[in-house]
Amino acid sequence: MRLSPRRARRTSRTLLVLALTAGLAALTPAATATDSTATDSTATEAVSPPPAAKPYMGWTSWSMQSSKYPGLNPDGDYSYLTEKNVLKQADALAAKLKPYGYEYVNIDAGWWRDMDWKPRFDEYGRQAADPGRFPRGMKAVADDLHAKRLKAGIYLPVGLEKEAYGEGKVPLWHAEGCTTADIVHGDLRTTNGWDSAYKIDFSRPCAQKYIDSQAQLFADWGYDFLKLDGVGPGSFKSGENYDNVADVAAWQKAIAATGRPIHLELSWSLDIGHVADWKRYSNGWRIDTDVECYCNTLVTWENSVEDRWDDTPAWTRHAGPGGWNDLDSLNVGNGAMDGLTKAERQSYATLWAIAKSPLYTGDDLTRLDSYGLSLLTNKEVIAVNQGGTPPARPLTPSDDQQVWAAKNPDGSFTVALFNLGEAPASVTADWSALGFSGKAKVRDLWNRENLGTYRDKITQALPAHGSRLFTVTPQGPALTKTAYEAEAGTNTLAGNASVADCGACSGDRKVGNLYLGGKLTMNGVTVAKAGRYVVDVAYVSGDARSVRISANGGGATSHKFPSTGDWGTVETVSVPLNLKAGTNTVSFDSGDGYAPDIDRIDVPNPS
Repeated sequence: MRLSPRRARRTSRTLLVLALTAGLAALTPAATATDSTATDSTATEAVSPPPAAKPYMGWTSWSMQSSKYPGLNPDGDYSYLTEKNVLKQADALAAKLKPYGYEYVNIDAGWWRDMDWKPRFDEYGRQAADPGRFPRGMKAVADDLHAKRLKAGIYLPVGLEKEAYGEGKVPLWHAEGCTTADIVHGDLRTTNGWDSAYKIDFSRPCAQKYIDSQAQLFADWGYDFLKLDGVGPGSFKSGENYDNVADVAAWQKAIAATGRPIHLELSWSLDIGHVADWKRYSNGWRIDTDVECYCNTLVTWENSVEDRWDDTPAWTRHAGPGGWNDLDSLNVGNGAMDGLTKAERQSYATLWAIAKSPLYTGDDLTRLDSYGLSLLTNKEVIAVNQGGTPPARPLTPSDDQQVWAAKNPDGSFTVALFNLGEAPASVTADWSALGFSGKAKVRDLWNRENLGTYRDKITQALPAHGSRLFTVTPQGPALTKTAYEAEAGTNTLAGNASVADCGACSGDRKVGNLYLGGKLTMNGVTVAKAGRYVVDVAYVSGDARSVRISANGGGATSHKFPSTGDWGTVETVSVPLNLKAGTNTVSFDSGDGYAPDIDRIDVPNPS
């Protein structure tokens, strides 16, 4: 049976679950004094800026240690993760990428587990470096990274790992009278994306002290970044046992108490319904599942690079200084090992840049090919990601051919064209959708060249899964548009369609219940002359939904509108319609599916 891409990823995750939960329940020998003794490594370091002022940039170990690519893990699954390999990648990052802003070296899952995945803890139930993987301990590695003027990242799953429980008799560091039995629920309910840990009960006073002890240990070792993994609601889990908001809040509190600015990143597939919590307590959150394919390459287009175009728009408005939407690792530097075409590699890098995702690669930095290096070190594209511009969002529906854009502080626009289809196709960015008419100067950011002046639009022929990235600087005037409200009494509703209240909508109303034959026809849409008009559609949709759009009873075109994140937020996409001079009708038909709710349309007035 061939699994769908999403089901295949779930299956891969299930295999990882088995690995994470394997091992003995008994505690293994205590860590060495190097790891368990609190040593202040921050005294001589310069004061760092607050975490996540910009999307972070760096390298992560997970892509290579999780891949089946020949030679990467010769001693068994996840065996790539060793001190030697981490420092080898750090040397390459310092030499090749640090001048462009890449600085984090993030050690992922397994640093406290041996090659058979048996864990190691100190006498206080805290993860301790496996001496086979990290013979000098984790502090020595952080010190080496800092000596290279890099930042050190480390990883933990959320909760109290089952193997650390020690029958509830393990004492906590600097917490007299507290043991592991005093920090979890009495029924030993499990939590995180793999159910590999007991859920911590933060109504118990000892619970925060355990998190404090872990945070202080990482601070004493000198770590600058913590990835907290398997966090829910998210990580394919929901319900009370998997609600880890209290854990994340405890980690933020514990990190603050250390006095060290540690970036807290959450993973994976976080629930957007809790985005206010993620923004309040962390510096970044993975919006999707793993980008790795757990196959003979690092990633593939279908599993799951392409999903990000569907999943990112709902989160866009929540990103900003202090907290960013994390699209996962950017593996575009190793050619065949990445498992992507050149066109796919560029599109992958383009979306990550314009979405303001952290730019961290999981590639082998010692083997970057020239094309991959050019993608990772393009200063103009990096500036889009790191500069003061907002994240881009779709200007068009989420069809195979898409345009994304963001307005820059200087009045220009960052504009990306994507062909996500399986065959070459042309993609057009219309200036009217950007809010102006006439001419605009266009600069190609990937090729770092000025393309000249274009009137009204730019059209590019793109290969399958291809893209272009431009800066568009308007030369023409702002465009005026005429608004038509969906709830207007002159419109025609059919099927289940009905008017509903909407505090975020213009006029405080919208038309909803467009499902299973529900249809909205907007009457009296008037233009002075016949032609192609790029019409803005303001809508509300808690998930991605398709709708059939037509003018004057002609042939309808189905468009998929990206999710707005919830049912109380309005976003806009633009669709082309051929209108006749005079009065027109514009229809939104759900067909046999479920369509988004419609707020209004804005029709350009010809200049």
